[in-house]
Amino acid sequence: MPRSMTGFARLESKQTDYTLTWEVRSVNHRYLEMHLRLGDDFREIEPKLREIIRTKLQRGKLEVTINFQPEQASAGKIGLDSERLAQLADACTRIDAQVPNCAAINPLEVLRWPGVQVTQEMDRESLHASALALFSDTLDQLVEHRAREGNELASFIEQRLVSIAEHVAQLRERMPEILQAQRDKLAEKIAALQVELDPDRLEQEIVMMAQKADVDEELDRLDTHVQEVRRTLKQKNSLGRRLDFLMQELNREANTLSSKSVVSETTQAAVELKVLIEQMREQVQNIE
Repeated sequence: MPRSMTGFARLESKQTDYTLTWEVRSVNHRYLEMHLRLGDDFREIEPKLREIIRTKLQRGKLEVTINFQPEQASAGKIGLDSERLAQLADACTRIDAQVPNCAAINPLEVLRWPGVQVTQEMDRESLHASALALFSDTLDQLVEHRAREGNELASFIEQRLVSIAEHVAQLRERMPEILQAQRDKLAEKIAALQVELDPDRLEQEIVMMAQKADVDEELDRLDTHVQEVRRTLKQKNSLGRRLDFLMQELNREANTLSSKSVVSETTQAAVELKVLIEQMREQVQNIE
């Protein structure tokens, strides 16, 4: 079944020493593109994260964000390195002595200085294992979201396929009548001219006209493409590119049908088909 490339997932895990939160957003994209926003504590597991993504997704632009909150920070306790702070204060005093009227020190900027905040030492291996497991679950949630949207897209496409099949069936049923009307119209014009024509030559012209207006082949191909789209929608692998190709083929047959039109009814049917195909094509662009 098709999966949309649009989705969102968020999972949080609260442990004794910390809280981990993963957020993953995805939108449609021609290929699989990953943007991972990781802190320094998780930079080394980035290759494993990318590997997990490649095993679960095939297309889409992903934005991945992790929020890591140590226990003491979540409890409102910020540990400070007094020695480090003293060194910074001494440095600021010396700077102020040499550069009069220096801007006042912002305490929040001091907190951002490397080594000022003291965080609780953790088992990095255990932390990374927890982060990877939670990320895998988050990605599963994203896949489920994309699958639900994919089912809605499949339903939308199926409705258009039904309409296309109905237009093709109606046109196929009317074609003998349309061709006969063209033959009668040509015969009336010849009769109005009151000239004698070679019957064989006249029959040849009628046959040529019928061949130019015959769209049985295009109608057959439209039916074939409709069935192929339905078959593709039931597959499990990446469907987007194949569906996009089938939309091009459907549109090509609709264009040919329009070019062979000899009556307004055929032209109108071709226009309706092109509208339906374009509606499907817009939705197919979002299928993985």
